[in-house]
Amino acid sequence: MPEANTAVMEFLHTRRSRPAKLLQDPAPDREALMPILTAAARTPDHGKLEPWRFIVLEKPALNRLADAVEQCGAETGRTEEDIAKARQQFLDSPLCVAVIEVQKPSEKIPAIEQTYSAGAVCLSLLNAALASGWGANWLSGWPSHDCAFCQKTLGLADNERVAGFIHIGTASAIPPERPRPDLDSITTWLDR
Repeated sequence: MPEANTAVMEFLHTRRSRPAKLLQDPAPDREALMPILTAAARTPDHGKLEPWRFIVLEKPALNRLADAVEQCGAETGRTEEDIAKARQQFLDSPLCVAVIEVQKPSEKIPAIEQTYSAGAVCLSLLNAALASGWGANWLSGWPSHDCAFCQKTLGLADNERVAGFIHIGTASAIPPERPRPDLDSITTWLDR
């Protein structure tokens, strides 16, 4: 029988994202963030392409993005509610790591596998931040899907897109547990 890492399994069974609106200072400094980024970069990566990278957004950059959301939202006809919600994501955050999917040409590795790897980095980063004692939340929203916004504000290339914004800080409160999936309804066992 394999040797279980019970502490990790307990963490995974009880992990809970902290709503971004409940995050506050302090946030991890560069020294505290590096082990979290290192853990996230250990994500499965078929072909060792590293089809992702990180952009660490500190408070001045987050304020700049919030202002850019307001301008972009108005220019693209977003509702005031959509603009306010997207803007608040950046205003409330003490620190954010944008995980950038970087599609790389490969005869061997399909684009979808590169997308899955970028998503796995987001979850690994989220879990590493939580395991390090920080509050963290993975968000996206319309700004992350607006190519012109991302190219202008984050300097993304044509082969790049935001896989997720991972907000990290100190949780001001711990939300109550939420309902989890019913495993019997989502699991199929095949024995032949």
